[in-house]
Amino acid sequence: MKKIEHIGIAVKNLEEAARTYEVLMQEKPYKEEAVESEGVSTLFFKSGESKIELLAATSEDSPIAKYIAKKGEGIHHIAFAVDDIYAEITRLEEEGYQLINKEPKHGADNKLIAFLHPKSNHGVLVELCQERD
Repeated sequence: MKKIEHIGIAVKNLEEAARTYEVLMQEKPYKEEAVESEGVSTLFFKSGESKIELLAATSEDSPIAKYIAKKGEGIHHIAFAVDDIYAEITRLEEEGYQLINKEPKHGADNKLIAFLHPKSNHGVLVELCQERD
C-alpha cells in the first residue's frame, strides 16, 4: 500500500454535503463523476496527498443507498493506492482476506478498484485503487 488514496463518505444529498465540505476545506471540489455501474454520484476534494470522496446514491437499490438506510451518513470506506491491484488481490486472498471483488473494476477518478470485505478489516470496508493507463 502506497498511501491513503481517499476516504469515502456516504451522504444523502450531494449538493448539501458539497457546500459543507467546501466551507470545511476552503475549496471547491475538483471533480464530479457518476459511476452508473455502482448507482452513485461522486464528488472529490483534495486534502494534501489524499482525497475526500462524497458518495450519493442515484438509485434506491444502489450499495450506497442500502448503506445509508442501514447505518446513516458517514465514513463508508478507506481507499489505499496500490501499484499493482492484481498482485494485491492475489496477495491478500492468499493471506486469507475476504474479497468482495476478485477482479478489479472501473471506478471513479480514473481508477481500477476492488473492495475487501469489512469482516476482514475489523469492520472497515477497504478499497484498493490503481491508476488506469
